[in-house]
Amino acid sequence: MMQRIVDNAIAISKESVKTFTYEALNNIVRLINGISAILLAILPGKASILEGLHGWELRPTFRGPRLPRWMGNGVSSFNQLVHELSVDSDTSSVEYSSDEDDGYSSPASPKSESSQISWASSAREHDNRRTLIGYILSWILFPFKFLLGLPFWFYRLLFSRGSRSQSTQRPSHLHSPRKLPSLRDHFVRATDRRRGVIEDLHLATEICIEAAFDAVHKAAHFLLSPSEAFRIMSGWVFPQQSSTAHGHESVENVPTAVLGEHEPAPTERKTSFHPLNTDARTCQDVITELGYPYEAIHVVTDDGYILLLERIPRRDSRKAVYLQHGVLDSSMGWVCNGVVGSPAFAAFDQGYDVFLGNFRGLVSREHVDRNISSTQYWRYSINEHGTKDIPAMIEKIHEVKISELKLRYPDIDEENSDEQPYNLCAICHSLGGAGILMYVITRQIEQIPHRLARLILLSPAGFHDDSNLAFTVVEHLFLALAPILSKIVPAFYIPTRFFRMLLNKLARDFHNYPAVGGLVQTLMSYVVGGDSSNWIGVLGLPHYNMNDMPGVSFGVALHMAQMKRTGKFRMFDYGNSDTNLQVYGSPEPVDLGEYFDLIDIPVDLVAGKRDRVIRPSMVRKHYNLMHEAGVDVSYNEYEYAHLDFTFSHREELLAYVMSRLQLVKATPKQRLGCQVEGTKKVLHEHSD
Repeated sequence: MMQRIVDNAIAISKESVKTFTYEALNNIVRLINGISAILLAILPGKASILEGLHGWELRPTFRGPRLPRWMGNGVSSFNQLVHELSVDSDTSSVEYSSDEDDGYSSPASPKSESSQISWASSAREHDNRRTLIGYILSWILFPFKFLLGLPFWFYRLLFSRGSRSQSTQRPSHLHSPRKLPSLRDHFVRATDRRRGVIEDLHLATEICIEAAFDAVHKAAHFLLSPSEAFRIMSGWVFPQQSSTAHGHESVENVPTAVLGEHEPAPTERKTSFHPLNTDARTCQDVITELGYPYEAIHVVTDDGYILLLERIPRRDSRKAVYLQHGVLDSSMGWVCNGVVGSPAFAAFDQGYDVFLGNFRGLVSREHVDRNISSTQYWRYSINEHGTKDIPAMIEKIHEVKISELKLRYPDIDEENSDEQPYNLCAICHSLGGAGILMYVITRQIEQIPHRLARLILLSPAGFHDDSNLAFTVVEHLFLALAPILSKIVPAFYIPTRFFRMLLNKLARDFHNYPAVGGLVQTLMSYVVGGDSSNWIGVLGLPHYNMNDMPGVSFGVALHMAQMKRTGKFRMFDYGNSDTNLQVYGSPEPVDLGEYFDLIDIPVDLVAGKRDRVIRPSMVRKHYNLMHEAGVDVSYNEYEYAHLDFTFSHREELLAYVMSRLQLVKATPKQRLGCQVEGTKKVLHEHSD
C-alpha cells in the first residue's frame, strides 16, 4: 500500500515538473518571439524586406507548386509523374546511404609556381594560434554543447543495454534479408521534421527529468522493499547463483507478420537514432530523389586540389551546359528548388548534358596531400578559381564529351578539325561569373581554346566600387588589418561539426518562430546593404549542414576588397611589385577589363534591381566595357535580389536563360552528325 502511494506521488510530481518546465520554456520562447515582433515593427526598412502577400519564405521549398508554362513538352513523363505526387512533406530528415566505393585514388600533382611565389609559409604558427582560439571557444560553449548532447548520451546508454539483452534472446534463424523501402515508407520517413535548438532543449530537459525521477523511484523502492533490495544486491555479489535460480524462466520471441503485406514474412526492423537530426543531404541525393540520373567526376587541379564535378548526364547529347556557383555556395544552389524552379533540371529537360561545378573551398579540404594543414589549404584567391579550378573542370568536360561522342559517332576526328563536336555554354552566378570571365580572357592571352560557346552571367562579380557604406567600411577595415588577419584567420568558415550543426538547427528555429526569423532576416539585410534575399532560408539548405560546408578564403575576401578599392576588375595584387612582376610580367596586376576585346563568344548579363550585394550599376559596367570592346553582349534587369537568381522560384528567369541557350547554333559538323543519326533511325524504323 505504501509503495503504491509513493509511486503515485512520484508519478504526479514528475508530470508536474515536466509540465512546468515545458511551459516555462515555451513562455520564454514566446517572449523572445514577441520582442522580436515588436523590434521588427520598429526597425526601418522592414517593408522592403518582408514584402508579398504571405511575406517572404523562411526556407526554400524542394517541390514547386506547378510546372512552368514554357517547359510544356520539355519534361519527361517520369518527372511529370513525380511532380503530380503532391506530397506536402519536409524531406529534410530523409537519410541516404551509399555502399558504392568509387575507388578513386588521387594522383600526385605539383604545386603551381604562382602559388609558391605568392604566399609566405607560416603554417605552424598560424595553426597554434587557431588551436588556442578553438580551445577558448570550446570551454566557453561547453555547457551549451553538453546540454545538447544529453539526449544522445542517455539514449545511447539505454539503447546499449536494451540491445545487449535482446541479443541474447533473439534466435539467429529469424534474421531475414532487408526489403527495399517502398514508396509509402519513403513518404512516411519524409514527414519526419528535423529539430531545432529549442526542440532539443525540450527533449534534453525531459530526459533529465525522467532520469532524475527514475533514480528517486528506485531509491524509494529499495527503502520500501528491503527483501527485493537484498535480492538484487546479492545478485550483484553472486551473479552465477542468481542466474541459476532464475534459469527456469525463458523468453521466446514469436515471429509475426502484418496482414495485407505483399510478402508476409517475419522481418527484423532496425532502429536508428539521430540525436543531432540535421539535414545532411548532398546534391546527389536531391538529384536522384527526383528521378534524374547522376554522375560524380573527380577533378584534380594542377596545384593539387580535388574538385567535385557533378553531372546530370545525357551522354549522346551534343548540347552541354556548365553551371558554376558563387561565393559561399555549391552545386546545391542549382538544384535546390526541385523540378520546377532549378536551372539544372530545366536545362536537362530541354535536352542538355548538365555539368555542375564546385570551386575549392569546402571544410572537408579535399587535396592530394591528405595531411595538408588548414593554413596551406586556404592559400588562394579568385585567381585560382579562374585559372586553376574552371580550366580543370572544363577540360574534364571536354575529355568526357569527346570520348562519349566518339563511341556514338565513330567518324568524329577532333585532331584534324577546328570545329568542336558539341556546344558548351556556361551559366554562372556572382563569383562564378568573375571566375569564368577570368578563365576566358587568360586562355585567350595564352592562346589556348576555352571550349565555350556562350556565357550567361547572373549578377556577376568583378566591379564593386558602387557598393554601400557598410561594404565600404568593411573594405577599409579589412585592408588595414590584412597583414594581421592573414596570420590568424586563413579563411572564414565554421570549423567544427558542432557549430555547423548549431547553425543548421538555428535556421530551423528561425523557421518555427517567424518573428525571430524576420528580425534576423532584417538585420542581415542591413549587413549586406538592404539586400532583400532570403538569407535565413538559405542557411537551412542541405549544403549548410554539419558534415560539410563551403567557406571563403582570406585571399578571396582580400581580392574582392582590392577590386572595390581600385574600381577595376583586376587579378590579385600580391602587394609587392617584384612578386607581381614575376607572376604577371608587370609590376601591377592584370586589368581584365582592358582585355574584354579578347572575348569572342556572346555574353548575356543579368542584374537584379533589388540586389544590394552586386548592384545593377556594377553589372552595367561589365556591359559598357564589353560593348565598347565589340563583344556580342546583352543586358537585362529583373526585380530580384542577389540570392533570387539561384534560391528562388523564378519562372521568367528560367525562361530567359533557356531562350539564350537555344540561340547557340550547331556547327556544320554537328548538324551533319544529327542528320546521319536521324537517317539511321528512319532506316531502322522501316526495317522493323
